[in-house]
Amino acid sequence: MIELEDFFEDVIGKTLRGTGMADGVLSFLTNVEPETIAQLKEGEFDEAAVRAIAPSLGLDADSLVELANRAWRPEAVELDGLRQFNTVFDPDPDDMMTVNSYLIWDPQTKEAALFDTGADADTALAAVEELGLSLKTLFITHSHIDHIIDREKVVAAHPGIRVLVNGKEPVAGAERFAVGETFSIGTLRVTTRLTWGHSPAGTTYVINGLSRPVGVVGDALFAQSMGGGVISFKDALATNRAEIFTLEDQTVLCPGHGPMTSVAEEKAHNPFFPEFK
Repeated sequence: MIELEDFFEDVIGKTLRGTGMADGVLSFLTNVEPETIAQLKEGEFDEAAVRAIAPSLGLDADSLVELANRAWRPEAVELDGLRQFNTVFDPDPDDMMTVNSYLIWDPQTKEAALFDTGADADTALAAVEELGLSLKTLFITHSHIDHIIDREKVVAAHPGIRVLVNGKEPVAGAERFAVGETFSIGTLRVTTRLTWGHSPAGTTYVINGLSRPVGVVGDALFAQSMGGGVISFKDALATNRAEIFTLEDQTVLCPGHGPMTSVAEEKAHNPFFPEFK
């Protein structure tokens, strides 16, 4: 079972960094002592304090408390034509980091595409052979190294593979495209949406043709969290709202870290988006 990527203190920390709000300002707005805010940032849960600061941070208090209590996780996804691979990028036992890649294929034609490589593409490549698939495309969600580090292995195993990336965030050896372009995986249709802010031109790939729509979102959104706004916190929030939360509620969301989730579940449980509660 893949654990949630973030704890409640990660959500608070990402918001403070993204908004540039100092602890002292948050204390002034909420009457929560700076020492208590510092403790929250270190993972010491105080429900009353979390509920007090959430509105000033633009966060949903109930979802943040739910996250702190680990009271929810998304439903398991079983979908013919979709497989998730979770690989270890940083093995530090005190702060292990794993990263996801996804294999999506047309069950009729057996044509397949890989979305990101993860830290180690071996299991994904083995699945291609096991399932008798024809791997034609490697789609890159964004250029952060943990998501693309094993692309040379993928290309070596499938020399004719087409490697695609948003032209505003180029990767060596990849063919650039403009967001809005469409592609195919057999009879499946792949559309592209710009979900930037965590990276300069992070791309969400929406796949239609399986029994449920699928959105491969990279680090734009996690189950009950989101990627930090490394480039722009404001735009990360805005593009998630415009490009991910407008998808059908049943859409399976495939994040770069943590378990798969869905649009409906994130509307109900993600503290970054209180307007959907």
